[in-house]
Amino acid sequence: MTSPATTGAAVPGSRAAVGPWLLGVRHHGPGSARAVLAALAAARPAAVLIEGPPEGDALLPLAADPQMRPPVALLAHAVDDPGRASFWPMAAFSPEWVAIRWALDHDVPVRFIDLPAAHSLALKEPAPGERAADEVTPVVDPIRVLAETAGYDDPERWWEDVVEHRSPGGGAPTGEMPAGAMPAGGTATGGTATGATPADGTSGDALAPFVALAEAMSALREAYGDGGQPRDAVREAYMRIQLRTARKEFGDGVAVVCGAWHVPALAARTTLAADRALLKGLPKVRTDLTWVPWTHRRLARHSGYGAGIDSPGWYGHLFDAADRPIERWMTKVAGLLRAEDRFVSTAHVIEAVRLAETLAALRGRPLAGLGETTDAVRAVMCEGSDVPLALVRDRLIVGETLGEVPDAAPAVPLQRDLTRSQRTLRLKPEASERELDLDLRKETDAARSRLLHRLRLLGIGWGDPVAGRGSTGTFRESWRLSWEPELHVRVAEAGVWGTTVLTAATAKAESGAVAATALADVTALAEHCLLAGLPDALPVVMKALADRAALDADVGHLADALPALARSLRYGDVRATDTAALAEVAAGLAERICVGLPPACTGLDADGAEALRRQMEAVHGAIGLLLAGPAPAEGLRERWDTVLHKLAARDAVAGIIRGRATRLLLDEGRLAEDEAARLMGLALSPGTPPADAAAWIEGFVGGASGGGMLLVHDERLLGLVDAWLTGVPAEMFTDVLPLLRRTFSAYEPGVRRTLGELVRRGPAPEGARRADTDRVRAGFGSGLDQSRADAVEPVLRLLLGRTPEPTEAAV
Repeated sequence: MTSPATTGAAVPGSRAAVGPWLLGVRHHGPGSARAVLAALAAARPAAVLIEGPPEGDALLPLAADPQMRPPVALLAHAVDDPGRASFWPMAAFSPEWVAIRWALDHDVPVRFIDLPAAHSLALKEPAPGERAADEVTPVVDPIRVLAETAGYDDPERWWEDVVEHRSPGGGAPTGEMPAGAMPAGGTATGGTATGATPADGTSGDALAPFVALAEAMSALREAYGDGGQPRDAVREAYMRIQLRTARKEFGDGVAVVCGAWHVPALAARTTLAADRALLKGLPKVRTDLTWVPWTHRRLARHSGYGAGIDSPGWYGHLFDAADRPIERWMTKVAGLLRAEDRFVSTAHVIEAVRLAETLAALRGRPLAGLGETTDAVRAVMCEGSDVPLALVRDRLIVGETLGEVPDAAPAVPLQRDLTRSQRTLRLKPEASERELDLDLRKETDAARSRLLHRLRLLGIGWGDPVAGRGSTGTFRESWRLSWEPELHVRVAEAGVWGTTVLTAATAKAESGAVAATALADVTALAEHCLLAGLPDALPVVMKALADRAALDADVGHLADALPALARSLRYGDVRATDTAALAEVAAGLAERICVGLPPACTGLDADGAEALRRQMEAVHGAIGLLLAGPAPAEGLRERWDTVLHKLAARDAVAGIIRGRATRLLLDEGRLAEDEAARLMGLALSPGTPPADAAAWIEGFVGGASGGGMLLVHDERLLGLVDAWLTGVPAEMFTDVLPLLRRTFSAYEPGVRRTLGELVRRGPAPEGARRADTDRVRAGFGSGLDQSRADAVEPVLRLLLGRTPEPTEAAV
């Protein structure tokens, strides 16, 4: 029996107290989970109270559903603003989850008693996926303080030694600090702890280990006060009120599972009136709660609300391994490394276990922990390399587990439609990152593509497009998929647009078209509508596009908009989308660019010239796509060629633009080689300022456009560049050198080496020059070999899906 003025607690070896029992834990600690399970089995409480939002009480029975697989999290979000959300994650080794499952399995009432989410979400507007301010760990880390007091420099190692390495039966190494709890004293809630025997007649020793950490937390709170989190006082006042209510209903046989930091506050001497005064006037919002899948990787994050534990996979293993945890862990590691084609034998496993145990003995630890096992794996199985060890950390120590929730869990209509689509298309959400290759000629793959594009339009970034590895055809798409728990918040936010993915994406696209002010934004939206298969939204977007294009006179804006339209026109063939209206708008933009581009290329500084050069290249590629389409605009090629000729020949145009225009014409066969050499000679003449000449060279042969090979194959052009470079005055050379280095550093090493050899050799006689050039070209012919081209053509037509042209014999 203890004094009413102090906290009562059973001591080791005594009978268990009647209660209530305050079981202070470390969130997501397997040692705490085992201790809680043993304490509940010994005490047999009439009710279990758990730190968590009370609005989630109705969801607690779902924890016993066969479809529920942790890690999972309670998601609370404001009804009017789904972006204001908080998570309460639980893993299989979380003490809270163990307590919930024990209560459900034994038909014991279980409730959440923390501050309601309606208040916590109203007190602060967290970023999506971030836990609200009143849910974060105290600024003072009690585990770190206790570890430092015990002489440890690593809180995780201290926790492993004193808690995680406890035996399942409740025993502990001598001198350890076990998981904390203490029975509530009479002054806290109106009663005193008594030495009653548990209902099953077991010893109260399972409750005794909680006393030490509870006393340590009391000392810490006396030294640090609220630990830097003043809202803890509000939360703890609410929890005390809920504990009083439960005691009136169930008597003293109540167990409370909460963070060890809160135990002293729940046992403190307070009055009901004082607690209610702390809660008076709290803001409130309407909230919805549900269960959502969580991941081990998110538990390992310290930002937002992860959990701040570095090794959830390791903790899960410690909780699941009934015996010989080190041997079982080494077997897991060996299996993983073997799957990655690394040679790991049974002897490696045995030796790694021995080394881990030896390291633990040398370091004075009761059992081998994560540090010892990792060192042993590195030395024995990874041959001292951290490269395979990184795989072990990613796949096992952290883990890639993604939880599952039952279909009966509440969800917004949009989430239910998304879940149905995922099942129909066999696109299972996975925590690990994976690549998905789609063939848009297949209906299932095309439907998958539309779903992923619709989700991107809604801001639900489940997948990101990546460059395809197997084909560059328009009928191929590649995606990188990774499902993060925060996407459930994004789905809830997107629910305001509609009840299905299709209707929501359509509504958002239409709204975006009306609200967009920039032409490039509307063209990007049109492209998204085609990719996502939104036929109902496309007319609205096309009208907005035509209106913006008619009013926008900025050539730069037009140039930014045209490439997206040209890309979109390709989707008509693959996705069976009518793009006639789009083609008309694209042709009009191209015409206006042809008229406005030459005047816009004069009077530019270096940055403006570089930006317009990039836009000109993009327009050139877009016009190429338009001309390759099913109905190219008549005369568009000739008009664009005329624009490029004007830019190449006009002295007032910036050098980098003139050089690039000349190169584009040469590559398209619209400019003779002699004429290209003449234009280069003019650009590099002595009267041209060196900086302008260097800019022309960068435009003509710079970047990754194959300019190096052009100089290799045409010694006339190389000679012009060489002659100009050797004639640059010394005082000017340092000014143009950075530009030239940027131009030529992009070439492949082999190209640079060949150019150096050609320059060192110097000009060759005309007869020898042709022979040397033939050797350098290494297989390039002087003209088109028609017979060889005809032999290749049928194969190309087959690859491109084009119908073979009838032969003369067939005609």
